[in-house]
Amino acid sequence: MQLASHPFKELRLDRMSRTFGAFNALHDVSLSIRKGEFIALLGPSGCGKSTALNCIAGLLATTDGGIYIDEKRIDQLKPEDRGFGMVFQNYALFPHMTVNQNVGFGLRMRNVPKAEIAQKVENALALVRLQGQGHKLPGQLSGGQQQRVAIARAIVIEPPLVLMDEPLSNLDAKLRLEMRTEIRRIHNQLGATTIYVTHDQDEALSLADRVVVLREGSIRQVGVPHELYEKPAHIDVAEFMGFRNHMPGKVTGRTGDRVTLSVAGSTIAGMASEDVKPGDDAILMARGDDIAAAKAGPQTLAATVETIEYRGREFVGTARTADGLELIFHSPTLTEIGSRISLSVNADRALVFAA
Repeated sequence: MQLASHPFKELRLDRMSRTFGAFNALHDVSLSIRKGEFIALLGPSGCGKSTALNCIAGLLATTDGGIYIDEKRIDQLKPEDRGFGMVFQNYALFPHMTVNQNVGFGLRMRNVPKAEIAQKVENALALVRLQGQGHKLPGQLSGGQQQRVAIARAIVIEPPLVLMDEPLSNLDAKLRLEMRTEIRRIHNQLGATTIYVTHDQDEALSLADRVVVLREGSIRQVGVPHELYEKPAHIDVAEFMGFRNHMPGKVTGRTGDRVTLSVAGSTIAGMASEDVKPGDDAILMARGDDIAAAKAGPQTLAATVETIEYRGREFVGTARTADGLELIFHSPTLTEIGSRISLSVNADRALVFAA
């Protein structure tokens, strides 16, 4: 079964902006989204991702710029006239209505005939794998089932665009993983376009065709998941992609993209992400799983272990060098708190940015 969506080729955000008084929640956001794409808006709290989604939905008015479906400008239309499906973080189901009534609500508002509503609701519930649950009230369902009802309600109107605002944040870890798979399956089966807001990089990387990283109301980088994960273009994007180790130092040499830095009295290498040259101040960034215990030497960092946690199959710890540099490292074995350790950095995966 496939629910058809209204045809369009492109959703285009043209310098979309939104201010609240003197505060710029969104600033000149421009982006083209192709029909059928799954786009994730990723960033920390307050970066503007939910504001952007609400402006696209029409729940917030833009203060500058435009929103277009193909050549038609839509940012001046009311939310109900845009015809988009919306899935909220808190499900937003009517507690006194059955599942069937909740899912069919948008169709009733459109004065669709009852027989057609019944058939479309049945199809939507089958798509989210809730057959036989239509007679129940939301309070009789689990959190994951309630979120499926919310998704069914959004897609039953056959929207050209489905907007999801952190739909999995209220679910436990196991349900989040299960619902990730379901959301992507539903997206593929519908063939509609999806814009998905999240602060979870794992969700964004596993679900999206392209990820849009926002910071302070502006787009910092757009790319396919593996590009963003392997080659973030800015320090703040790298931080959000898991590069939690910051090692300030001075560039001592460069051969091609390989850069060496003097860091805490040691020589550490990484790959250049920006134009740095010998003598420049720079920051070497690495993920915790790219820093590991090693035999002491001039290319390792000597540190004292401060914390250690078991994460299943490995330990994750923090250690501090004599000059105060904190490092996050991974280890297959338990390392005692207070012990001295030498840490090496995977030079092929560490990134060097201008300070």
